[in-house]
Amino acid sequence: MAEDVIASIRTLRDAAMAELDLCTSAEALEQYRIKFLGTKGQLKEAMKLLGKAEASDRPRLGQEINAVKDAVQGAFDARKLEIERGLTDARDAIDVTEPGVRPTIGRPHLVLRVADELAELFGRLGFRVEDGPELEDEWHNFIALNIPESHPARDHKDNFYLVGHEEPAIAEGAVKTTGARQERRNRALLRTQTSTVQIRVMETRKPPIRVVIPGRVYRPDETDATHLPMFHQLEALVVDRDVTMVDLKSTILQFVHAYFGHDTKIRFRPSFFPFTEPSAEVDVYFPDQDRWIELGGCGMVHPNVLTNCGIDPETYTGWAFGFGIERIAMRKYGISDIRAFVENDVRFLRQF
Repeated sequence: MAEDVIASIRTLRDAAMAELDLCTSAEALEQYRIKFLGTKGQLKEAMKLLGKAEASDRPRLGQEINAVKDAVQGAFDARKLEIERGLTDARDAIDVTEPGVRPTIGRPHLVLRVADELAELFGRLGFRVEDGPELEDEWHNFIALNIPESHPARDHKDNFYLVGHEEPAIAEGAVKTTGARQERRNRALLRTQTSTVQIRVMETRKPPIRVVIPGRVYRPDETDATHLPMFHQLEALVVDRDVTMVDLKSTILQFVHAYFGHDTKIRFRPSFFPFTEPSAEVDVYFPDQDRWIELGGCGMVHPNVLTNCGIDPETYTGWAFGFGIERIAMRKYGISDIRAFVENDVRFLRQF
């Protein structure tokens, strides 16, 4: 009786091993597991043969059944691993006969591209590109620009002041004032205008000066279709002998017509800025929106600003302007909402 049971068990082992060789997929392997190794599988059923055997034969039969079960389970695990590796290799393989996939080529963000275009345009007009720190002190952001302590532009609600952070207000020996207020304030803030770089240039360089300054600026403005709390400005500064408002206006007209086209409508409106006198705001007509939108402000550099930077206002004059780069891009490419620049919608970015 025992020999017959052992023969049946070995026959079951041989059948299981032969059928395992035919399993070539995960689905077939799962059906095999249910058939031979499951709770109702054939190896489980073989265990019932022990109950029919003589008590003296049960230890030997039990060892035989366990050996067969271990052999089948080991072969099953090895086959499963082999099939899984084969599926992974097939999934990762590259069929060189299929058409290739063209990679997506990145490009500069539209705002940065427009900034580069503007720098190149003004470079042809004889301007040198400058830049400066975005973390500034009150001297460069306000005091040297003739903005008094009482001016609303210095209010905490209109600036990003850094609590507990101090920066040296003025570099040692960088400024030689003649009669200017010797106020030294070190409160640090994110710059609200690229005019801060004007001060840094005039502090360290003698006229003639002819620079253009693209860069990021920060103001806690309420976000809407034309305002962001972080945006980009293009600043220009000219300081030389006999510079007049005519030079400023003609330069802006040249820029607008060269960049937007000769039929672009532009207007100058009288305005007030502490750092320029006289001052004006520049508007450009947006035909797609049927309205005028301000590009920025301009004017003749205030004599106090020149004095604060150690430049004699009796000998030199200058003009400056600051335009929003996002608004220039909006006018150039017919974009109606400034928020599109920062929403990172690939469908928008791919258009440019």
